[in-house]
Amino acid sequence: MKLPIYLDCNAATPVDDRVFEAMRPYFTEIFGNAASTSHAFGAQARDAVNDSRRTIAEALNVSPEEIVFTSGATESDNLAIKGIARLHKGGHIITAATEHKAVLDPCRCLAQDGYRITCLPVDRHGFIDLDELSAAFSPDTILVSIMHGNNEIGTVQDIGAIGALCRARGVAFHTDATQTIGKLPFDAQALNVDMASLTAHKMYGPKGAGALYVRKDCKVAPVIDGGGHERGLRSGTLNVPGIVGLAKSLEVAVAQMDRDITHTRTLRDRIWETLRAVSPTVIVNGPDPIADRERRLPNNLHVSILGFEADAIGAALCNVAVSSRSACTSGSNEPSHVLKAIGSPTDGVFSLRFGVGRCTSAADIDYVVNQLQSTVTRA
Repeated sequence: MKLPIYLDCNAATPVDDRVFEAMRPYFTEIFGNAASTSHAFGAQARDAVNDSRRTIAEALNVSPEEIVFTSGATESDNLAIKGIARLHKGGHIITAATEHKAVLDPCRCLAQDGYRITCLPVDRHGFIDLDELSAAFSPDTILVSIMHGNNEIGTVQDIGAIGALCRARGVAFHTDATQTIGKLPFDAQALNVDMASLTAHKMYGPKGAGALYVRKDCKVAPVIDGGGHERGLRSGTLNVPGIVGLAKSLEVAVAQMDRDITHTRTLRDRIWETLRAVSPTVIVNGPDPIADRERRLPNNLHVSILGFEADAIGAALCNVAVSSRSACTSGSNEPSHVLKAIGSPTDGVFSLRFGVGRCTSAADIDYVVNQLQSTVTRA
């Protein structure tokens, strides 16, 4: 076992060896521009992109032409939200208070341009109320954007039901599925999704490679102009190694999804059971990892710790890479907007997000459990 132990897989994952090997030739051997199809170098790159598009489309149960490559989920979110808005030149957008800033900030930007934004509240576990969503629709609603799995507290929304409400009203539905695609089954057709954002670095692929699924009947305006790449929806030279890595990471994730779910959930549950046993001041944020596990990301645990035991637990995990802070967002003194939205205490509270991964071993968790038990007991 090597220290420190990495338990922040909701932020980023290491590149899987199989993914790295698939990408390797496209850095040094097959290095052409995929748009330069008048020679073999470009044609080989184009073929790799087309193969990758088919692989991703098959995993999501969509058509290859419905996959648009981007630099990652933030760009995909912006393309979906601003792309719909630019077509309508006004209107109403519905989102939720616990969305990633990659959704909330574009919505705030559009509000400054005169668009009307409804930000739905959530319950203490992070779920929106479908009746409240239904009541929020209006004749000028042009888009609903609700994330599938929450990056902080692991809440998995019922996006199939959300999509059905949108489809019945002829309103476009976008989901940021960054945390779920590759971790949970995702059938865009069955889920009534019009647009879905995904990225490679959450599923053991490279950073800087993502995609947006855009249903063929869903019209979106580009937000980047120049060159007309990706059917005119996203201009710019394609990141061929990254695209190959994105496709391979998703292919591997789908093939071993059941194994990964069992592995990460089992190890995640051990951490939660230990924390719950050693400290009565630990509060789980999001759905209960044991009792409500089907509505929570299998690898995610987010807790808030009150009182003096917070310092002891923080000290116990000095050799563990987790997302830790006093309930504040990175680079800001403001409390986490997600914790505020679910009503979790944020004043004088220490919060931890554990992200277990494919790379996490039982020995890693043994170390974490032993540190928690011995340190908190001494405190």
